[in-house]
Parts: sequence; structure tokens; C-alpha cells
Amino acid sequence: MSSERAAKSEMPVVILCGGQGTRLREETEHKPKPMVEIGDHPILWHIMKHYGHYGLERFVLCLGYKGWAIKQFFLRYHEMQRDFTVAMKGDPVPQFHNARGEEEWRVTCAETGLDTGTGGRLWRVRRYIDTETFLFTYGDAVGTVDLDALLDFHSRQGRIATVTGVHPTSRYGEMQVRDGMAVEFNEKPTVAEGVVSGGFFVFQREVFDYLGDDPGLFLELDPLQRLARDGQLAVYVHEGFWHPMDTYRDYLHLNGLWRSGEAPWKLWPE
Repeated sequence: MSSERAAKSEMPVVILCGGQGTRLREETEHKPKPMVEIGDHPILWHIMKHYGHYGLERFVLCLGYKGWAIKQFFLRYHEMQRDFTVAMKGDPVPQFHNARGEEEWRVTCAETGLDTGTGGRLWRVRRYIDTETFLFTYGDAVGTVDLDALLDFHSRQGRIATVTGVHPTSRYGEMQVRDGMAVEFNEKPTVAEGVVSGGFFVFQREVFDYLGDDPGLFLELDPLQRLARDGQLAVYVHEGFWHPMDTYRDYLHLNGLWRSGEAPWKLWPE
């Protein structure tokens, strides 16, 4: 393993996992949004597999709404993934028969409050961030972001923060109209020209100078606005696939891609 990869393996990846997902109530009534499944695994697992593909192994999960479901997932991870035999008398420790589900992950589950804002959640896990550079993202979107290129870009820019800019997709059928007649109708999502924040941040520890012990603080408001005004917010533009799971329609779309074997974000081997 190269020294660069070893350094990456020590960088914490902070993932926001505390939202209630009110626009996806069909799935989030009884589970936190990051635990909504794509295929047989929660979207949080897909996100972590993406980071793991690039050699990032340390995860700090900011829990909130129904956080116990996420704790239980990792506490019971091997039991859920592997074949095992358990003695019903005597020693109850299971005997595992395969290595399925073995990940090079170290996962910290941190309670950050039920209604805490995104900036407040990051502030509350600062004790677990012991490197100058760390990564940060949301637990509800998948993409094909090249994390090596992102980290290289962040290093070259020399700023406190880098955000990944993505092209949003239209949720409506788009028509091209000429002389009162439709000449083209496109029902599939089309890529917009502008960019929005797609998460996949890289931060220096100095970002905590822009935060504070305010549970209502949202990272996307004052902190990122001040970083931008101070010339400390770089933007890495990602031209490839990115898709959030905000609504039930998104849920169906992402699951359809997974079932078809055409999920662009699946970069890891079986």
C-alpha cells in the first residue's frame, strides 16, 4: 500500500445520518432516511462502499432520527451478511462460515441530536476528527465522484473547504416548442446547465472556526456563505452521474437502476 493510500485510510469521512426524510415518508416512517434500501442494502451502505473503493476506511456517522436503526445495522452487520451456525445450548457466539461483509471500515456512530442542524451535527463530532483534512457528505445521495481527483483538487486549491458541484436533473417532462407545437418531448430527467451542491465535501479543520455550539446551525447557510465570501470555498465540478434520494420517485428510479445491473455508482467489485 502506498503512503498516499495509507494517509487516505486515516482520513475521517463524516456522513450526516440524522434527517427525518419527510418527503420520503413512505419509507422513512419507521427508519431513518440513510437506511432506505437500494436493492438489499441501505443507501448509506452504498455511499460507504463508494468511499471504501477509494481507500477511505474511517467513518463518523452523525445520528439523529431513529439512530438506533443505524447502530443496530453495524452491530449486527456480520450476522446479517454471513452464513453462520449458533449453538442453542452453551456458548451462543455464532460460528461464521464465509467472509461476506468483511469491510476495511472503522465506524463511529455518534448521537448528534434529533433536531440538530447540519452544522451543529458536524460541530458535535469534532472530537472524532484528528486529521487536518477530512471528508464530509450527506447520507442520501449516490454518485460517481472521483474521490482521488476531488482530494487532489482540494489540495491544489489550498482552501479551507471544497464542495462538489453537480448538475441537477429535471423532475418534469421537458418540451421544445415551436409555433405552438411540441417538436420534442423528453420525459427522462435532463441535465441542467448550472451546478448545485452535491455534497462530497473536503474540509480542513479550520472549518470549525466557522461553526460553533449552536444546535440550530445549518452548514449550508451562514458557514458556507462566509467561507465563500472569504474566498475559502472551492468548487470541484463533477460531470458524471449523481442522484439524491429525496422522494419516492427517486427511490423507484435508483432501485430500478440497481435491479437492471446498470447502477453507475457501483464501482466496487462483488
